[in-house]
Amino acid sequence: MKGKSTNRKEERWKVKSTNGGSSSSTLADNLSAAMVTEPNEVSGHRAIWRPKSHVASRDVTLSQVAASVGTKQIANETAIEKSKTSLSSLPRGKLFETFNVDNTTYSHAQIRATFYPKFENEKSDQEIRTRMIEMVSQGLATLEVSLKHSGSLFMYAGHKGGAYAKNSYGNIYTAVGVFVLGRMFREAWGIQAKRKQAEFNDFLERSRMCISMELVTAVLGDHGQRPREDYGEIHFLYLFVTVVVTAVTELGNGKPKFYSTAEIFAFCQKWRLPTNQVWLLSTRKSATSFFAAYDTLCEEGTAITVCKALDELADIRIPGSIDHIKAQGEILEGLVTRIVSPESSRRLQEVLRDYPLPSAAEHESGPTLREICAANRSDEQQQIKALLNETGTSFSPDFVDWLGKEPGDQHSRTADKSIVTKFLQAHPADDSTRKLQEMIRLMKEKRLPAAFKCFYNFHRVDSMSKDNIHYKMVIHVHGDSAFRRYQKEMRHNPTLWPLYRGREERGSDIEKHMSASMNSLEAVGADSLADEDANLMVKLKFLTYKLRTFLIRNGLSILFKDGPGAYKAYYMRQLKIWGTSEAKKRELITLLDEWAVYIRRKCGHRQLKSDVYLSEAEPFLEQYAKRSPANQVLVGAAGNLVNSEEFLAIVGDMDEENDLNRDHEMESAVSSLSTSETLQKNGLVVFFPGIPGCAKSALCKELLNTPGVFGDDRFVQSLMGDLTKGRYWQKVADVCRSKPNSIMLADKNAPNEEVWRQIEGMCQIGRTSAVPVVAESIGTDSNPFCIDALAVFMFRVLQRVNHPGNLDKSSPNAGYVLLMFYHFYEGKTRKEFEAELIERFGSLVRMPLLNSERDCLPKSVKAILEEGINLYRIHTKRHGRMESTKGTYANDWASWEKRLRETLMDNARYLGSIQVPFESALSNVVEQLRTISSGEYVSPSTEKKRLGAIIYAAVSLPVTEIIHLLSHIGGNHPEIEAFFRNRNLADSLTKAHVTLAHKRSHGVITVANYSQYLDRDVDVQFTAFLWSESMAALEALVGSVDGEKVHSKNEWPHVTLWTARGVTAREANYLPQLVSEGKACRIELVPPSVVYGKVNFF
Repeated sequence: MKGKSTNRKEERWKVKSTNGGSSSSTLADNLSAAMVTEPNEVSGHRAIWRPKSHVASRDVTLSQVAASVGTKQIANETAIEKSKTSLSSLPRGKLFETFNVDNTTYSHAQIRATFYPKFENEKSDQEIRTRMIEMVSQGLATLEVSLKHSGSLFMYAGHKGGAYAKNSYGNIYTAVGVFVLGRMFREAWGIQAKRKQAEFNDFLERSRMCISMELVTAVLGDHGQRPREDYGEIHFLYLFVTVVVTAVTELGNGKPKFYSTAEIFAFCQKWRLPTNQVWLLSTRKSATSFFAAYDTLCEEGTAITVCKALDELADIRIPGSIDHIKAQGEILEGLVTRIVSPESSRRLQEVLRDYPLPSAAEHESGPTLREICAANRSDEQQQIKALLNETGTSFSPDFVDWLGKEPGDQHSRTADKSIVTKFLQAHPADDSTRKLQEMIRLMKEKRLPAAFKCFYNFHRVDSMSKDNIHYKMVIHVHGDSAFRRYQKEMRHNPTLWPLYRGREERGSDIEKHMSASMNSLEAVGADSLADEDANLMVKLKFLTYKLRTFLIRNGLSILFKDGPGAYKAYYMRQLKIWGTSEAKKRELITLLDEWAVYIRRKCGHRQLKSDVYLSEAEPFLEQYAKRSPANQVLVGAAGNLVNSEEFLAIVGDMDEENDLNRDHEMESAVSSLSTSETLQKNGLVVFFPGIPGCAKSALCKELLNTPGVFGDDRFVQSLMGDLTKGRYWQKVADVCRSKPNSIMLADKNAPNEEVWRQIEGMCQIGRTSAVPVVAESIGTDSNPFCIDALAVFMFRVLQRVNHPGNLDKSSPNAGYVLLMFYHFYEGKTRKEFEAELIERFGSLVRMPLLNSERDCLPKSVKAILEEGINLYRIHTKRHGRMESTKGTYANDWASWEKRLRETLMDNARYLGSIQVPFESALSNVVEQLRTISSGEYVSPSTEKKRLGAIIYAAVSLPVTEIIHLLSHIGGNHPEIEAFFRNRNLADSLTKAHVTLAHKRSHGVITVANYSQYLDRDVDVQFTAFLWSESMAALEALVGSVDGEKVHSKNEWPHVTLWTARGVTAREANYLPQLVSEGKACRIELVPPSVVYGKVNFF
C-alpha cells in the first residue's frame, strides 16, 4: 500500500507504507490535521471505471452503513449533456422500469455508515475468555473493558453523509440523534458552537468518516433505567480512505477502518464530545481476575460496585467524561470486553497527556430534548420538525432525509424494487462496489433473512434523470442466524467483506459518461492482530439489568396474552439458560410471581406498553426492595423514577430498537425430566414439531391402540387437530387438567415458538412433562428439514384420500401448504432446532425417516421443489399469507402444483425406496418414549459452560483421599477412631474443600485474584484434627503453585468433616476458640499428611 503527502506538515493517521513501516509521528501529531491521504497515479494497475464527476479520489471512497449504490452507463468518448430535473417531474416508480441494464452499465456504491461486525461469536463465551487470557498471557494483546450504556444505536456521517439508526434512517430516532449531537456541541463550545458544528460536518465529509454512538435518552422508550440526562456516548469511529495499492484483489479492499480507543479518545477530546470509561488489563493475573470478578458480580452488580472492582483490577484506568451513575443511574446493562493491540496502553497514555479532559463549562444551549418532545405531541412528523429546527443548519441544513424534497415525499420514499436486481446486474465501477455486490449476491443466493430497502436520495434529486438516478439502500438483517451463516461462508471464502450491523448503503447515481481510472481502494492501517482474534469480543450483562428488560419488559406480551403459566415458563427458561444460581432463582421466582399478579390486577386485560413499562415496574421494585436487605441486593437500585410520559417521542411503524434479539434470549421453563417416580406420577404430552406428511397421525393411532406402550398403566388419549374445532392447544390443556396423570398424544403439527410457549405454560401449570417427536433429518444450513425429507412429506400427502383436514391428492394447493409449513422452520439449522427443543422440554424423540444409504434425489424432483420454494418466497413477499389460488402468481401456482404431482408420481418408486419402513420407525419411537417415561433418558448437553455467580474461592479436595486419610490417622489415634465409630463419614461427606476467600467476608477482588491459580494443582498439608460434640475438622496449610505460595484469607484454614444436625459448616471456624475454652479437643498430626487438590470457584 502506498500513500504520500509530501507537501503537508501535518498528516493525521498516516497510511502504512508498502514495506510495512509505520509512521514515526505521534498519535497526537497525527490527530491534528486532515485524515484523507491523496493517492498518486500509478501505472500498471488494472483500470477501474469511475465517473468524471468522481475523479477526485476521495469521492470514490467508501464509508459504511449508508452506502451509495448507483448504476452508471459508460461511454469512452464524449460526454453527453444530462438533463437535470426534480423528482416531482419524473414518473415516480417508473425510473427503473424504463432503465435497461446493458454491457455499458456500471454501478457505483459508497458505504457511508455501519456498526461494528456482529460479535455474537460462534464460540462459547468460555472459549472466547480462554483465548483472550491466552493472548494477554503471551503478550500478544491487551484486554479492554468499557461500560455498556443502555440506549439506541445512532450513526452519523455528516450532514451530507446522513444520520442513521440501527436498520433505518429518516425517522424520530435519527432526528433525536442529530439534536443530541448538536446540543452536545452547544454545551461544550458555547458561542463557538455554530462554527465548530460546521467544521465538524466538513471534517466528517472530507474524511469519509462516520461516528457510532449509544444514544441514551428517556424519550425513545425504556431500557433498564430511565436516564437522568440525555446524551450520546461514542464507541466506534471509522472511515474509508482512498489509496493506491499494488493489487486490486488484495484482501481488505474498501473495508472500513475502525479506530482504536486511543484514536477515539483523541477525536472526542478534540471536538469535546463525551467519552466512556475504559479499563485496560495487560497481565494474566489482571485478565483472569477480571473475568472472575464479573462472575462474582454478575447476579448483583451495579454501576457503583462494578466500577469500583474494575478500578482495583485494571492496570490502566481512563476516566470518561460521562459518569454513568450521575447520567444514567446505577442499573448497568453490562460490560463490553474486547482484545486490542498491546500498544494500546502506551497510546492511551499519550492521548491523555496531549488531550487532557476539558474542564466542565456552563453554556446556554436552548430547550432540552424533553422540553421539545413534550411541546410537540401531535405526531411524529411534528416532533421531527421541531427537533431539526432547534438543531440548526449545521447538522440539518435541510430536512429531506426526514420529510422529502416536496410535500408528500415523506410518505413515498421507497424507490423501485428492481433497484437491487439492476445494481447486481451492472458492472462495478470500483472494487468497493464489486465487494458490496458480492456480499448482496451471496446473501440473496443463500436466502439469508435480510431485506434490501431502497429509497430515493433526495439530496441528489436535482441531478436525477432517466439516465442518472441516486438512491440509498438499507440492508436490514432480520435474524442472528444470518450472521452465523454468513460467517460460515467467510470461512470458505475469506475475501468476503464482513457482514456489518446497522448497515445502510448510501445513494447512487446512474449516468451515461464516465472516465477510466487506475486507482483502487484499500482500508488503511491493517490491524496487528489476526482477523479471527481482532474481532474477539464478549458482552457481559448483569442480572439487575436483565431482570428489568428480559424478565419484566420482554415478558409483558406473554403474560398478558398467554397468562401467568406461560410467563413463568418463559422466565424460568431464561434463568436456566443464564445459569442463574439456585438461591437467586428462588428469590426471582418470588419477585416475578408477585409482579405478575400486581400488574395484571392493575392493568386488567390491557397490556402495559413496553416503552413505558418502568412507570409501573420501578415503583413496584422500589417497594419490593424496601422489605429486606436481600431484596435490595436482588433489585439493585430503584426509586427516583424519571417521569417520561409527558415527553416520550412518538415512534411510527418501524423495525427499530429491539435490544432484544429474540433468537437467543428466549428460554424455557419446563424442568428436565428426572426420575421414573416423578415422570409416572405426572402427566405427559407427546407433540410433533413437524410438517404434514411426517406420519404423526399414523404414529398416534398405533400408540393409542397398543396397551402399556409407555411401560406403565397411565391412561393414553389422543386429540386430532383436524377434527377439533376452536383453540386446539387450549382444549389440550383442558383435557390434561381434567386427567392430570394421563398421557396426551397431541396429533397436530406444532411448528413455531408461539405454540411451544403454550405447551410450556400448560406444563408449568399442570405439572405435566412434554416430549417433542421430530422426523429425523440432517437439514440444511437454514432449515432443520432437508429437501429430501420435504419430497417425502409431499409424496405422502399427495397419496392421501379423504383426509379429515382436506389436505390430500384432491387439494388444489397441497404443495403450497407444505411449503408454508416448511418455511415455518426457516432460519434454524438442525442443530439449533433440536437444541432449542431440548432446552425447552428436556428431551427429544427422533423418528427415523430416510434410509442412510440412499441414492441422491433425482434432478427433476430437486428442480421442482426449488422452483416451488422460490415461488413461495416471491408470493409471500408480495402477498404475505394469502392463499396461492389468489394473487399475482395464481396461474404460476396452478402450473407448479400440476407439474409437482407429475414429477413425484414419475419418481414414486424412488421416493418409496428411500423411506424407513413405518414398522421400524414405530418400534424405534416406542423404545425412545419408554426410555424417557422410565426416567432413564439422559438429556444431551446443549448449553454453554455455566459461568454462574461466584461466592467463594477454595481448594477442592478428593473426598476418597480424605476418608482414606482419616482411616489412617484413626489407626494411630484411638480418640479419632472412636469419634467416627458411630458416624458414617462415607455417606455424610460428599465434598471437601479448604476455603481461600469468601466475597461477603473478604471482598470481590480478593476472591477474583485467585483466578490466576484456577484449576491448578496445589498441595494441602493437614497439621491437626479438631473436634467437639457437634463438629469436626482438619486444620490445613495450603501449599504453592509454581513456587508461589497460595494464602488462605480465612483466619483458620480447615476442611469441615462433620457437623451435627442443625449445625452449619461455617461454625467449624470457631473450633480453635472452643479448644482454648476447653470445649473441644485437638490432636496434632506429626508428620503432617498431604493431599493434592485444585483451586476452584464455588
